[in-house]
Amino acid sequence: MSGGPTVLTVLLNWRTAEMTLKAAAAAERAMEGIAGGIVVVDNDSQDGSYEGLSDALRDHVRFRVVQSGHNGGFGAGNNVGMRLGLPGGVRPDYVYILNSDAFPAADAIRLLLDYLEAHPKVGIAGSYIHGPDGEAHWTCFRFPSVASEFEVSARTGPISRLLAHRTVSIPVPEATGRVDWLAGASMMMREAVVHATGGFDETFFLYFEETDLCRRAAEAGWPTHFVRESRVEHIGSVSTGMKAWRRVPGYWFDSRWYYFRKTGGTKRAVVATLAHVAGGLILRVRRLIRPSIPPGAPHFLRDLMAHAVRQLTRGSRKG
Repeated sequence: MSGGPTVLTVLLNWRTAEMTLKAAAAAERAMEGIAGGIVVVDNDSQDGSYEGLSDALRDHVRFRVVQSGHNGGFGAGNNVGMRLGLPGGVRPDYVYILNSDAFPAADAIRLLLDYLEAHPKVGIAGSYIHGPDGEAHWTCFRFPSVASEFEVSARTGPISRLLAHRTVSIPVPEATGRVDWLAGASMMMREAVVHATGGFDETFFLYFEETDLCRRAAEAGWPTHFVRESRVEHIGSVSTGMKAWRRVPGYWFDSRWYYFRKTGGTKRAVVATLAHVAGGLILRVRRLIRPSIPPGAPHFLRDLMAHAVRQLTRGSRKG
């Protein structure tokens, strides 16, 4: 292991031990020549993952395997690893978050580290993510807004063109540069960012936690950059099962509502929800004319409105 800046790689496992070991092997290769360590956090899988990972990585000096003790979600699990620090409790210069179904190229971690070292005003750097087939994944985004809620729900050409500058998803950038936020499959941040933000907000169980972290980092003066040269293969949705969702789960609605409420109070959460519903009604009218237009997720608008009513009713009871 060389000297120089130190990197703590955090790898979160939830019931994907075999795949986590593959990600761990890729991370170990990519950490070659970089000072630091790798911590694997089992997020209370309760399926033998912790024991299996501990046995498999026992003789690997760069690794520690720890048990979170409670499945508080993606952010909470990663916070366990970040708070642990390097062996002996020493704080690293950088923290690198890697998904359990993501496999960095041999130079992927080094390229993120070199970029942050060369750009001292950048707080977070994320990789170019692609699937096993080499197809690029859209992982660069704008911060959500009331306008983006309307656009994404309406899915109508004139509206999308009018609000093109407000859409959340943006095409994969051709060059390295600033973005609002990045998906957390492969993300490196300065220790100064961890200190300034406190890490992930653990109120988010799953989804919107990276959005929130990048937003708070930017507000603290630490912008996020996409590093096109750092390549990571990502399968996607292995732990969450998102690709097989028949209905959007409640925790997604919880995270969405909390994000808008956190960034503008209950009023903003309500307005964003009404904008999404309005866009969804436009889509429904269009589908009456053109039934070939794909529908949204089953019962989505109904679930979205019901969730908002529950949140407002709960707030009234607390008041």
